[in-house]
Amino acid sequence: MKLLIVTQKIDKNDPVLGFFHGWIVEFSKHFESVVVICLEKGLVELPDNVKVLSLGKEDGRSRRWKYVSRFIGHIWRERNDYDAVFVHMNQEYVLLGGLIWHILGKKITMWRNHQVGGFLTDLAVLFCHKVFCTSKYSYTAKFKKTLLMPVGIDTELFNRKPEIAKLPNSILFFGRMDPVKKPEILIEALRILDQQGVEFNASFYGNPSPGNEKYYDSLKEKVMEGSLGSKIKFHPGIPNPEAVQVYNAHEVCVNLTDSGSYDKTIFEAMACQALVQVSNKNLTDLVGKDFLFEENNSESLADKLRKLLSFDRTLKGQYGEKMRAIVVQKFSLRELAHDLINNLG
Repeated sequence: MKLLIVTQKIDKNDPVLGFFHGWIVEFSKHFESVVVICLEKGLVELPDNVKVLSLGKEDGRSRRWKYVSRFIGHIWRERNDYDAVFVHMNQEYVLLGGLIWHILGKKITMWRNHQVGGFLTDLAVLFCHKVFCTSKYSYTAKFKKTLLMPVGIDTELFNRKPEIAKLPNSILFFGRMDPVKKPEILIEALRILDQQGVEFNASFYGNPSPGNEKYYDSLKEKVMEGSLGSKIKFHPGIPNPEAVQVYNAHEVCVNLTDSGSYDKTIFEAMACQALVQVSNKNLTDLVGKDFLFEENNSESLADKLRKLLSFDRTLKGQYGEKMRAIVVQKFSLRELAHDLINNLG
């Protein structure tokens, strides 16, 4: 089978979307050939049976109609080089290409994992033969044609590195410095721990999205106002492969995103045997109550962090091994590729 993938960005070193480069590498092992259409292209190191076509955003700003015309041109010219379509996250591409793909007899699938949706999402789903998501709280989970899928973590890349020592009482926030990721809740929880005399050090890795620079500055101001500058450090976003070292160097990774999606950083951290602290209800039956706090509640988060940090090194290690086992068994990239292939045939 030949596959067409449509996605936002292909860049091995992108701090947010770099993981998808690994997805394509894995998918290429199971398909005769893969054509990828992306809005923007960065560093690409892909097998010979993968062709990448960019809509040109990396060359500078362009009018939207140019992106649309290039997209239509690509899916038409390549029509003999793919049998099925896999659209990653962006429903707009299904709306643009859905009618053409139906006329050509291509099987259309879409990956969309977000709590919010609407009329355009419903319309895109109508074009699709199947829809994939990872969370039962995702907007698209309600459709009969929707299948819950593994998150898709490269467990060979994201693994425990014994040569990297985990810093005692270290806490990690890894993700965009945007309001949707709620880092301010963690900062408040850390302020509470500091007032209670709990020893810790925390690292925040990530960049703000365009337009959220003032929000990022406000986070730094909160830290300084709370006299936490010696305990909390901010770092810029890093390429996805380099995240392995960061996860391995921390004992606890905190994630505050809503239950509508499975944030992949949760499972990357678990694969590196970092203990997670989350409010995502999807993980209720997976990780246990010690690793779940009440959503949007900094006091609840502080209570759970205080308990986790009090575990001795042996117990932390045992929990870390269990968390990696969960990812390997249920959420690996290999499992995702297997399920995708079965549902594209």
